[in-house]
Amino acid sequence: MSAIILLTLIGIVFVYSAGTYWGKVHYGNTAPFLFKQLIYLGVAVGAFYVVSNSSLLRMEKSWTILYIFSLLLLIAVLIPGIGAVRNGSQSWIAFGPLSIQPAEFAKIALLVKLSFVLARKKSTERTIQLSHFVLILLPASLIMLQPDFGSAFILLVSSFALLFIAGYPIRFYVFLMMIGISGLVGLIMAAPYRLKRIEAYLDPWSDPLGSGFQAIQSLLAIGPAGLFGHGFGNSRQKYLYLPEPQNDFIFSIIAEETGFIGATLIVITFAVALYSGYALAVRTQQLSYYYSVAALISMLGFQAFLNIGVVSGLLPVTGVTLPFISYGGSSLMSAWLIVGVIWNFTKRI
Repeated sequence: MSAIILLTLIGIVFVYSAGTYWGKVHYGNTAPFLFKQLIYLGVAVGAFYVVSNSSLLRMEKSWTILYIFSLLLLIAVLIPGIGAVRNGSQSWIAFGPLSIQPAEFAKIALLVKLSFVLARKKSTERTIQLSHFVLILLPASLIMLQPDFGSAFILLVSSFALLFIAGYPIRFYVFLMMIGISGLVGLIMAAPYRLKRIEAYLDPWSDPLGSGFQAIQSLLAIGPAGLFGHGFGNSRQKYLYLPEPQNDFIFSIIAEETGFIGATLIVITFAVALYSGYALAVRTQQLSYYYSVAALISMLGFQAFLNIGVVSGLLPVTGVTLPFISYGGSSLMSAWLIVGVIWNFTKRI
């Protein structure tokens, strides 16, 4: 829990640092993101308290209801006038100045619901069941319609990780890999621009003002930072070089201001949080709780890996937030809701 609190506090500090110039230009003051993030944190901690102490959430029926409700939200966000469009994706439902991203909560509802379903029959090598994939593909398809490839990708990878934990055979994953490669080739043949994106990932300088722009600006933040960085508040790339640096690319700003030491501290803190989560998972008293905790921790770990991989140039650019650290109400609340569910399922250990 201390690792989670540390990551959240680091996030608060660097949301302010990364967003000062962006806030000044677009909102007329240097701390609009800090104030909003503090409000989001208050709501997130309140949600954590409710979820961590709710006996209803220990029953499968409750997660069935939440899963269905999340599907309804994913449908609602696609309706013009309800869903808000940002950066080309209709992924948010706005409530005045605040907004929620239903995909963040759908991922949690799916993983816990699927965990309860899988726990009904314990098996060392499980038979493949169509119903499992229906549960997964319904929210994934709705998220892709927004379109939000990053969230859909995280949902699918986390779900298949859960199936692996629950005993799905290795041959299924070999088949899945073959299908994935074939699908990727088909997508490239159907729309050659996707090949240009892959080329931009391999060599972002081939299109420095287009598809390679964000990757280049992120590397220009991380590369010159050295061992200790330029110092807190002294980022150069936050001056409108990195779009919305307080969000998906906040790790770039942290690395730029604190250097290799600060970036390594973030990675180590995430590693400690993941290790603690898995340690709790193996000590749970019910199989459904074990699956749920392991799946949710895996999702947090994969999302952190994906975000850090993107900003450091190891992976193609994908719009994914860094859990507990990036600016955004849905991102912060969903991360703390995951902690709340884990706390609920493991506090009797």
